[in-house]
Amino acid sequence: MDDFTRKFSLALEKDAEIHQILSTVYKALEEKGYNPINQIVGYILSEDPTYITNHNNARTLIRKIDRDELLQVLVRKYLGQ
Repeated sequence: MDDFTRKFSLALEKDAEIHQILSTVYKALEEKGYNPINQIVGYILSEDPTYITNHNNARTLIRKIDRDELLQVLVRKYLGQ
């Protein structure tokens, strides 16, 4: 495996991890009656963890993601890259 393939593989794994965490956080917010998109955007903009519920360990999970990495993944996905 060359260096490029290894980096690409690690990037895919990181993207998958972020997707899984965001999905879990989204579901937890939804289950608690919040608007998940508004809450997640509030968290991203402010980095205030109180935007995210503790339900199903969502707050702990989302804090595992670096905000810059999260934004990069979201922009890449949005632009289809």
